[in-house]
Amino acid sequence: MKILIVEDDKGISDFIVPELEHEGYTTCLAETGRKALDMFESEKPDLILLDIMLPELNGLEVLRRIRAVSTVPVILETARGETIDKINGLNLGADDYIPKPFEIEELLARINALFRRVSFAKPHESVLSYKGLTINVDRMSFCMKRQEDTSETEVPLSKTEFMLLKLLVENQGKVLSRSNIIDEIWGKDHFIDENTIDVYVGYLRQKISDFSTDEYIKTVRGAGYMMG
Repeated sequence: MKILIVEDDKGISDFIVPELEHEGYTTCLAETGRKALDMFESEKPDLILLDIMLPELNGLEVLRRIRAVSTVPVILETARGETIDKINGLNLGADDYIPKPFEIEELLARINALFRRVSFAKPHESVLSYKGLTINVDRMSFCMKRQEDTSETEVPLSKTEFMLLKLLVENQGKVLSRSNIIDEIWGKDHFIDENTIDVYVGYLRQKISDFSTDEYIKTVRGAGYMMG
C-alpha cells in the first residue's frame, strides 16, 4: 500500500515516514499543495495523509480538487481544537481527521481502520434497494426518482456516506446505535467522536430530501438511527 504524505513541516515528515515504512507501507512526500496534486497523479497512492496548512495551495483546496476526480481515502491533519477545519474537511469529502500533535500509534490505527473500511466497501451484492432508493454498490452511489419526475437521478456518495447508507439499508427496521455504526465502519479500535455519525446522517438526509419528503433515516431518541 502506498501513502502520499503531504506535509511541509520537515520535523513531522521525518517522524512519520520511517514509522510508516517500518509498518510495511510505501511512502512518497509532497511539501506543497501543488506538488501534492502532481504526485497524486503520478504516484497513484492508496491513501493520502494531508496537512491543511500548506504553501501554494492549502490542504482543503487540494482535497477539493482530488475529490473532483477520485475517491482515494484521505486523512486530514488538523490543528487541535480547530472544529471548522474538521467540518470543512468532512464537507469536502475527507474520510477522517487527526488533530496535531498526534502519537504515531493513533495515526497507524486510523490508517489501518480506513483500509478496513475500503475493503468493507467492496461487497458481493451490487445493488440494494429500499422504498424506491436503489444503492449501486459498484459505483458508490444511489438512485431515486424525484416526486415530480419519472426519471431516476444518480447521486454520488463519499466512501463514508456510502458505507453508512449501505449499513442502514442492510439493517432496515433495526436500530443501530452510534457506537454500533462506528464499530462497523471504522472498526473497534477507533478514535471517532460519536457526533461524526450525526454529521454524516445529516449529509445523507439532505441528499435524499432532494427527491422525497418521506423520512428515510429515523432518529430513535436515546438509541441511535434506523432505516424504516
